[in-house]
Amino acid sequence: MEKPSFDIRYIFPNLFTALSVFFGVISIIASIRGDFEKAAYLIFISLILDGIDGRVARMTNATSKFGVEFDSLADIVAFGVAPAVLLYQAIGHEFGKFGTLVVALYVVFGAIRLARFNVMAPSSEPSVFVGVPIPSAAVFVAGWVLLYEKYNLTSFKEAILVMTLVVAFLMVSNVRYPSFKKIDLKKTQVIKILVFLVVIVALLYLYPAEFITLGITFFIFAGVVRAGYFLIRRKIRYNSGKSLSKENNE
Repeated sequence: MEKPSFDIRYIFPNLFTALSVFFGVISIIASIRGDFEKAAYLIFISLILDGIDGRVARMTNATSKFGVEFDSLADIVAFGVAPAVLLYQAIGHEFGKFGTLVVALYVVFGAIRLARFNVMAPSSEPSVFVGVPIPSAAVFVAGWVLLYEKYNLTSFKEAILVMTLVVAFLMVSNVRYPSFKKIDLKKTQVIKILVFLVVIVALLYLYPAEFITLGITFFIFAGVVRAGYFLIRRKIRYNSGKSLSKENNE
């Protein structure tokens, strides 16, 4: 019986996943040593690698069940445990049980978010995520720790913990966020997109921590505002339809 041939295509996406979890572990070690800036930027590097692995797998047609499971395990380390340890070492340890509760719930809800994503992925809409993606939550935590360290935001400690707790709950919520995985780019939009990307790169060059942190904060909480808007509009339509039906019956 002929043995199946080795396919090198499957190495590359899983290599990027392995590098993502590797930098996540290095970030944890940096947090324990008190090098919070390094730990935060290592989480950003893990995010870039995590974004590359899926695209490489799709481009080379090398997606596999192993890759999906490996990616989830890597994510819980790089975007669950690593930012939780960073937050606890930088801020959370000063708040006793509350700080411990926040980082513990962040990791637990992140794991639930990943498990739900894996279950829903085959039938879910490709243009949206249900709940805050855990990489976005990780960037949120790492970004605010960066700003806390850079600007000495000692009076903002409680707010950072509370916001992290809110983001943890948003990970397991039904609030929908755009995935940006399938963007329809038209030729007429090329110049506009190029200018937009140049502006983003310029802002990242000048204010990397500020731009990333405020950008991801806007992305997360804009989703909540959008969900609230559609909920209120749906309720108004329902009440209007109910009133109209009542008038017709009379």
